[in-house]
Amino acid sequence: CAFSVKQWATKDMGKMLGEKEEKDPDAEKKEEERQEALRQQEEERKAKYAKMEAERESIRQGIRDKYGIKKKEEKEAEAQAAMEQASEGSLTRPKKAVPAGCGDEEEEEESIVDTVMKFLPGPLVDMFNKK
Repeated sequence: CAFSVKQWATKDMGKMLGEKEEKDPDAEKKEEERQEALRQQEEERKAKYAKMEAERESIRQGIRDKYGIKKKEEKEAEAQAAMEQASEGSLTRPKKAVPAGCGDEEEEEESIVDTVMKFLPGPLVDMFNKK
């Protein structure tokens, strides 16, 4: 143990004094092998997680099929297709639906009068109808 510390200390002392470092002739080859091993490990890890994710997705799809749930992407695609189909042939953006009661003013007035007439007693309705 003391020998290895002494050897380490002398190597560092030699570097500090300007001696040339001993180069390992196979250092470059070893570094390439190490890099290749790291790349291979990374590819194996990615393959493992891709396989696990595929299994999870198949389980998720089974649940979706069982309960009739659609994927978020499918819902968005259907909504987009519906919008495109609704605006087919139109050069402007799709119009928004007009809420009930926001139509012509005459229709509104008639419907109000009809509603009031329903709640009036019989003799009053007759008076309005005579005019």
